[in-house]
Amino acid sequence: MALEDLDMFQSIPSCTVFYPSDAVSTERSVCLAANPKGMCFVRTSWPETAVIYIPQENFEMGRATVIRHSVNDNVTVIGAGVTLPEALAAADAISQQGISLCVIDPFTIKPLDAATIISSAKATGGRVITVENHYREAGIGEAVCAAVSGEPGIHVHQLAVSGVPKKSGKPSELLDMFGISARHIIAAVKSTLMNSNS
Repeated sequence: MALEDLDMFQSIPSCTVFYPSDAVSTERSVCLAANPKGMCFVRTSWPETAVIYIPQENFEMGRATVIRHSVNDNVTVIGAGVTLPEALAAADAISQQGISLCVIDPFTIKPLDAATIISSAKATGGRVITVENHYREAGIGEAVCAAVSGEPGIHVHQLAVSGVPKKSGKPSELLDMFGISARHIIAAVKSTLMNSNS
């Protein structure tokens, strides 16, 4: 339930930071975390989430999974944990309007799969949206910004929790309240497309 833990663990030298998004990837991250030298942090989420991956899915440290893509993708959306299903729901909903999203699950935030992210960003005209259940500071968005900083023409729009939450509620209500639900992803996609076309 922390919102600053990615920041804390990414700053530790030689610490691997896993961020699984379903039961299958969580099991694999725990197995992978048992073997390397150095500290590992596995960030899990408390809400029940749908199973995204088949049991045979191959996971590696530092390798992201492109869950959804097509040759017509307009924007790259990167989500993890509870925001990955929101990104997939946004992709489904916005496809009805003729907009296609490339959806990426980073699996590890440190090391981050910069090559996959940069390749997808270039394929979507440099348009990237990160969405995370974390404060903006030193989370997924800032890790992605650092990874693409040497690449011209890539713009990253970050959706993250702003401010200290002072309310409790159902996970879906909180995701929406703090601007990281499918509805907010769709709005960010439309804004990104409008700004890049103007």
